[in-house]
Amino acid sequence: MNTNDLILHTLHQSTLTEELRDTEVEELAKIIELKEYKAGTYLLKPNESELRNSLIMLVSGEVEATATIGGERATLHLLQPGDLAGIITFVGGSVAQIGATVMAKSDSKVLLLERSRLESFLSTNPAIVYYVMRGVVRHVHGVTRRMMRRMNMQSVEMINYIYKQSGRY
Repeated sequence: MNTNDLILHTLHQSTLTEELRDTEVEELAKIIELKEYKAGTYLLKPNESELRNSLIMLVSGEVEATATIGGERATLHLLQPGDLAGIITFVGGSVAQIGATVMAKSDSKVLLLERSRLESFLSTNPAIVYYVMRGVVRHVHGVTRRMMRRMNMQSVEMINYIYKQSGRY
């Protein structure tokens, strides 16, 4: 599969392009860069600016994103093609004070969407920007929903353990 086909294939697997027409996805693909990283390579470290304003989308491999936000550490594993990292700095820019580290856990390919390149569509095709940003929100909502579901299950398990309910403890 050539680079352009790989980019298009991955975009079609992502929430970013769910509302875009094929011609709009092709336009978006023109501003996206494909990069390869070896296992153990850092894509992003705190205080590095090269990818700070880029949205990172997994094509293949496994990537781990760790962020420290307000003293709290959170880790996100990108395992499926189309999974996203770098969302907060991508939408928040320099006002977002986040220490993020993104590392390839295995040999990986990622797509990089630079914020300024997406913003270049504001004057020519603002619908692409609008629908991509809606896709970012849908992605974040899905991650949050999965986390809440897991936390609720853990809470029920803890209550069952404490009160010795359900005959499992």
